[in-house]
Amino acid sequence: MRVEVPAVKNIGRLPSFAIVAAVYALATGVGVVCYIYIPLAFWLKLLLADVAATVAVFVFSVIFRNASVYDPYWSVQPIVIVVGCAIAHKSLSAVQILPLVAVLLWGVRLTANWAYTFHGLGYQDWRYTMLHDTTGKAYPLINFVGIHLVPTLVVYGCVLPIVFTFEENPAFNAGAAVFFALSVLATILQGTADVQMHKYRKNRNGPFMRNGLWKYSRHPNYLGEILMWWGVALAYVCLVPSHWYLIAGAVANTALFLCVSIPMADKRQSSKEGFAQYKKQTHMLLPIRKKQ
Repeated sequence: MRVEVPAVKNIGRLPSFAIVAAVYALATGVGVVCYIYIPLAFWLKLLLADVAATVAVFVFSVIFRNASVYDPYWSVQPIVIVVGCAIAHKSLSAVQILPLVAVLLWGVRLTANWAYTFHGLGYQDWRYTMLHDTTGKAYPLINFVGIHLVPTLVVYGCVLPIVFTFEENPAFNAGAAVFFALSVLATILQGTADVQMHKYRKNRNGPFMRNGLWKYSRHPNYLGEILMWWGVALAYVCLVPSHWYLIAGAVANTALFLCVSIPMADKRQSSKEGFAQYKKQTHMLLPIRKKQ
């Protein structure tokens, strides 16, 4: 659900798309320039370039008084990074192509899902409006750190194993193939859950979605997101076991969903009649029958 933003409610959907595209083109340019001219290790200058691009998007979210300007960053950021890595290395091995394909499938699908649900700059995600209304004068800081910077850092950590795969080009093995396959399956899971939810929203037949993957799971789409990045992280660990600490991004991503996104969504759902029974009958993530 998105809440109307009076400051920009007269900007239509197509002009809003054009504005967001221009903002992201500018942010990408800022990031590329920073990456090229910062004389540091590749992973560190990539981090700083990523933060600089986030700041650029944040500026426009303030201008339009709409934190949802940042929404597509979650899926666009990894696409830009892995495509940039592919362009820089030109000749790619199988061990580099597989994560590239996995991220492109995930990123293009998730960005398309954002575009499908995008109502224009006149609407903002309900979570951001809730934070604005409950944090008062602290909201500008919450907006920058909580809504923009923290997700950027989390996804940067998730993508970092792929960046190292491009830089090191380790020998391919079967374990990596298995976990890259997990990432692809996670994308299919997430996409299926989103399509099922879109159909439900067009013709609601009850207060809660109880069909398909959602029959026994309250958040199968989040499960897909979590599994996507665990697949990427564990694939890299199979390639370079000594760099096991690069699972930190997947850990942070999981924590973000378990500690922030899911509790917020459940709290909002809890206002509906029958939520206690619904919660009792469904798992938080796994789409399997729950033992009563």
